[in-house]
Amino acid sequence: MGTLLLKCYKPLFSIRFSSFPNSLRRVQLGTHPFNNPKRRNPIRRCCFSSLVPSQPLINGQTLDKTGGNRPAAPPSTDLWLHNTMSKKKELFKPKTEGKVGMYVCGVTAYDLSHIGHARVYVTFDVLYRYLKHLGYEVCYVRNFTDVDDKIIARANELREDPISLSKRYCDEFNQDMVHLHCLPPSVEPRVSDHMPQIIDMIKQILDNEYAYRVEGDVYFSVDKFPDYGRLSGRKLEDNRAGERVAVDSRKRNPADFALWKSAKEGEPFWESPWGPGRPGWHIECSAMSAAYLGHSFDIHGGGMDLVFPHHENEIAQSCAACKQSNISYWIHNGFVTVDSEKMSKSLGNFFTIRQVIDLYHPLALRLFLMGTHYRSPINYSDVLLESASERLFYIYQTLHDCENILSQHDVLEESIPPDTTSIINKFQNEFLVSMSDDLHTPVVLAALSDPLKTINDLLHTRQGKKQKMRIESVAALEKIIRNVLSVLGLMPTSYSEALKQLREVALKRAKLTEDQILQKIEERTEARKNKDYEKSDAIRKDLASVGIALMDSPNGTSWRPAIPLALQEHPVAAT
Repeated sequence: MGTLLLKCYKPLFSIRFSSFPNSLRRVQLGTHPFNNPKRRNPIRRCCFSSLVPSQPLINGQTLDKTGGNRPAAPPSTDLWLHNTMSKKKELFKPKTEGKVGMYVCGVTAYDLSHIGHARVYVTFDVLYRYLKHLGYEVCYVRNFTDVDDKIIARANELREDPISLSKRYCDEFNQDMVHLHCLPPSVEPRVSDHMPQIIDMIKQILDNEYAYRVEGDVYFSVDKFPDYGRLSGRKLEDNRAGERVAVDSRKRNPADFALWKSAKEGEPFWESPWGPGRPGWHIECSAMSAAYLGHSFDIHGGGMDLVFPHHENEIAQSCAACKQSNISYWIHNGFVTVDSEKMSKSLGNFFTIRQVIDLYHPLALRLFLMGTHYRSPINYSDVLLESASERLFYIYQTLHDCENILSQHDVLEESIPPDTTSIINKFQNEFLVSMSDDLHTPVVLAALSDPLKTINDLLHTRQGKKQKMRIESVAALEKIIRNVLSVLGLMPTSYSEALKQLREVALKRAKLTEDQILQKIEERTEARKNKDYEKSDAIRKDLASVGIALMDSPNGTSWRPAIPLALQEHPVAAT
């Protein structure tokens, strides 16, 4: 098997960076019930079987004030990101002006992904989108681990080929990402396709005397790397054998970790200079990040659980292979917890993404995850998901009302009233300042309230309907909200379709059909005609208890999803 020579500071293949417009494209969806069936060209999820240059995802256009296209401008807003290495926020300065290389550790594909995974990839999708919004060209690399002990164990349990099983779950993961509006990375390399690069890096580490061989296995010697522990702050004696850290008396130091594992009966293997076997868990990311981004790049990210040992080991082996190896910013998101315990498959306390979006709109899950700063822990709860779902309905209903009224008018006037200009400028400033302060999405989501309220006033209140240039104001407010939602990945393909989907899952949670609700509305209307207000109130309360709110207007009574009454009493619901 041939190998390719890894060179310091230089990727094996040139990567073409992709730009991203300020007014972002709407993400196309696949086959999930929440996806628009009229869309015939779903996003292509690229999993490369060999090292090839990535293609630009989007053209380099952005919108000017009049909605016309112009070339993307260079970054102009300072971005501050918390660096796990320095334990503080730092001004982001890429190694190459205007371009960013970002590697994020992907899933080990042996089962459906849970919402802890969703948080990781929504977090880095927001960063990816915002970097592009600022005008950077971004090469985003996110791997798949498709060779691993857990995959082999699950495949044996199901009597399935490990690579075939992993491919199936890679495809399932990609569908989950489409549902959550996570843009496809520039490249999605898989371990099984990169054995020559992995083997070549292990050779370099051995040649540089940072590793040793034992009966067909190759171990990294942590004693040879004095800086080991600088990312996590842990000392060598803190390293314990455990998950993915095999207890092996042949190691020179218990903290030494496997770079190559000799083949065992019934397991997949590849030929190597040390005999048949497969790579250890950590080496794969060092080899693939170097292959696509070089040994020196801008951002390496993942969940907080990867700081030690995975990212610590990556640093050690990457530097051992190339002394000039350097990653500028290490970024990690906080855990999703259940009853204050980290959500994980090993603890058995996880909810898969599929389980959640069976009852909630995928963008309600995305909104829930973005409602807490990415570095803070977030506790999974029904009340927070209900709250996110209700908020999403309000946002889309407001914008749908905008769409309806704007379709009846030709908005030609460029100028808008000073009050509207002030609201737009304030919102735009809050968006840029908050996002550039370590991606403070909760502040941005809160800032949506003023422009949304103003739109509703202009559309529905007596005083608002009398405002001069009312339609122009509505159009301008809708546009700025739409653009911000696009950067946040919360823009649906259709407001009306999203509202329909939000109603459908609300009915499912309430265990009711729409016909049953309409029948209840008729009964209530009849009771009100007969002045039987006790029955009328009881019907309203019964529906409210399962998350269905009734709204009376001169045109009749309609319904919308709401937080169930019992959950509204929960203190978190008010936030």
